[in-house]
Amino acid sequence: MATLCPTCKTENTDTANFCSNCAEDLRRTGGGTPGSRPHSDPATRTYETRAWDLPTGSLFGGRYQIIEQLGRGGMGRVYRAVDTKTREEVAIKLIRPDIAEDKKTLERFVNEIKLAHRISHRNIGKMYHLGEDQGLHYITMEYVPGEDLKSFIRRSRRLDISTTVAIAKQVCSGLTEAHDSGIVHRDLKPSNIMIDKEGNAKILDFGIARAVGALGVTAEGSVIGTPEYMSPEQVDGQEADRRSDIYSFGVILFEMVTGRLPFAADTPFVVAFKQRSEAPPPPEGLNPQTPPQLSSVILRCLEKDRDKRYQTSEDVCRDLSQVEETLHTTPLPRPGSGRRPGRRRG
Repeated sequence: MATLCPTCKTENTDTANFCSNCAEDLRRTGGGTPGSRPHSDPATRTYETRAWDLPTGSLFGGRYQIIEQLGRGGMGRVYRAVDTKTREEVAIKLIRPDIAEDKKTLERFVNEIKLAHRISHRNIGKMYHLGEDQGLHYITMEYVPGEDLKSFIRRSRRLDISTTVAIAKQVCSGLTEAHDSGIVHRDLKPSNIMIDKEGNAKILDFGIARAVGALGVTAEGSVIGTPEYMSPEQVDGQEADRRSDIYSFGVILFEMVTGRLPFAADTPFVVAFKQRSEAPPPPEGLNPQTPPQLSSVILRCLEKDRDKRYQTSEDVCRDLSQVEETLHTTPLPRPGSGRRPGRRRG
């Protein structure tokens, strides 16, 4: 029986200790199943409050002064802080206690961070190290000032084609560097991509999904990833490879161009089912300004059969560059104008 979070109403597995969406302590609240969970003792409640509430100005880990909370998710919470030893700003991701208490999971985090250290690329956020303070495990990462791509899309409703291609090429370049280093993201989504004030894109959180569980499944039995951006093979519990990242990248491209997701529903289960069984609508049907070449790139990324997708992100980058060249020579049609695209400029 699923446990309903009393705070955000998200359905969680009956063995979950914390809500996968908002990190609410389901043991303390009893969730949505009457009498199913014992109340924590006072000491545990104090520890859990400490785990998810790092006040502004407080010192964490003996060196990180907290500035603000940046966000929260299934993994835990993310804070912006100043490293008092280096005087540089960093991002701190606190790991949910039920994830961190698994020794094998922590070992995987260490291994994945070691792998992530191999990557040095302008379009990938750096990961520093895994630490512990008073029983709380955390990861320090590069702080990237700006706006995440999800927020950017929501604010803009949809991005113009030239902006979409410019951001997409940067993300694709970062993916290529990671894949060439043998690292697959496994949870690529707009909220994991930061856009700074100059329009530069950086991918965050490489290796974290892999660290949480082998074959994309946590110890609690929940699939790692975000259903709206998961590839069909991830939905089926199969191992994710670089082509899975390419599928997720295709969903992001679709969302940037159209302002909506290719597959949406009221529950994650239905969304996952659609990822496996439904064909995405043509992007140009939702945004007539979408060039046919860009639409073809998106739909090829979204092929259900991974053997029919792009096999490397380098190939995607090549085709995006060709789309960009076309944009420079052929004006986009005006919405509803019915005019054919102009001739190529000399």
